[in-house]
Amino acid sequence: MGFAVWLIVFVGIMGFSWYASRMAERNGEETLSDVGLAIMEFGRAYPQEAIRSLHATADGKAVFVRLHDNRAGFMRNMRHHYACHVIEAGRVTVRSLDSGRGFHVEFLDAPAHNGNYIFSTAADAAEVSLWLLGNYVAAKDIPLPASAADAG
Repeated sequence: MGFAVWLIVFVGIMGFSWYASRMAERNGEETLSDVGLAIMEFGRAYPQEAIRSLHATADGKAVFVRLHDNRAGFMRNMRHHYACHVIEAGRVTVRSLDSGRGFHVEFLDAPAHNGNYIFSTAADAAEVSLWLLGNYVAAKDIPLPASAADAG
């Protein structure tokens, strides 16, 4: 009788271990580096916005989105859901990191997403930072050169 109890306990532990490893493996695969998944999730959150370009971070846990009107958006994997938002002009600050492959972002409207974002290449980091800087200063706020101001 004791052998049967221990066998059931052993089988139960093995079954639980298998289930836990499958769940951990599945959660590890859910990154936003899959462009199709990122487009679907952002489109679900903002169906009226047209995506122009995407760049995922090196770990695939965040994606920066360039929208059709040169605004920027952001997506982050929050384990069981994806946080998506459109970055409003003047509501983000960016500082470069020493590595050159990333930057530190402070979202004034979503401080929970503040942090360092590292990309696969320095070129990707530079391009995304330009999107954010372009988003930071509205076109109407850019001063015209003296010659253009006199002509207009």
